[in-house]
Amino acid sequence: MRKAVIGLFLMSAVLTGCADIEHTPRHTVGLPPAEAAPLTDAEQLRISDAQQRLIGTCMRRQGFEFWEAEQLSLAESRTLGYVLDDVDWAREYGYGSRLDAKDAAARAANPNLAYRKTLSTQRRQAYDKALDGGLDVPVISVKIPGGGTVSKQMGGCVAESEKKLYGDPREWFRAEKTSGHLRSLYVPKVLADQRFSAAQNAWSRCMKKAGYDYKDPGASRQAAIARSDRAAEPKVFEAERKLAVADATCARATDLRPIGEERERHYVAQLRDRYGDALDTYFRLQHQALDRARKIV
Repeated sequence: MRKAVIGLFLMSAVLTGCADIEHTPRHTVGLPPAEAAPLTDAEQLRISDAQQRLIGTCMRRQGFEFWEAEQLSLAESRTLGYVLDDVDWAREYGYGSRLDAKDAAARAANPNLAYRKTLSTQRRQAYDKALDGGLDVPVISVKIPGGGTVSKQMGGCVAESEKKLYGDPREWFRAEKTSGHLRSLYVPKVLADQRFSAAQNAWSRCMKKAGYDYKDPGASRQAAIARSDRAAEPKVFEAERKLAVADATCARATDLRPIGEERERHYVAQLRDRYGDALDTYFRLQHQALDRARKIV
């Protein structure tokens, strides 16, 4: 599954930016050394594959068929953060519009959806209950940074898979959602930061020299997304690809990513007094899940 994020750097694995196509570990946010490295895309995929395997085993144990989701390749499923600075990836995939379409087609053709439709009403209800607990399953809620509440059903094979990977699904849900929504608190500060703004202005000047007039990578990306429904057309995709290559080239030339990541660390560190426990728990449970996933797939 692709994770295309137009936020900043700290989403998905708390840090979405990929260093390069080898998916090397990324920076930290002041965590203890043993649990400091955010998971790479490859490691995230390993956990996802393991969860699919666990759900399938659980569903078949209850008398239902279940097909594990087909994954894109590692390069195709990479996390796409606010700053794209991998020129080779951009030259191959642009901003990933065709990959998004491929992923969407795979989701639409999911054999589990077709299988569920073949079931009788009674069996379909039993299927839903087995998968996620059905309508009467307990719901857990957590208040997220920046305001608001998110909720999730906690039952069925999905909850069982999370328990086997993360331990307490409730603890994982609270840590994941709290850590994930920190961007509402720190992203505005990074974007307004003088050093980051200067680097972003340098990126914009670089883009103008390449023939593109965008104030920041978000605007460049949005321009491509606006045409993404026509990405199957060769000329449209070629325009996207050229824009993405210019974007990545200028990001490299201006050190936009390393400056952004350093500023991100600075502002996230300011949140540790209030959210440090959630961040520590998030990374600890992720690495625990990875250790367990390696024994499953």
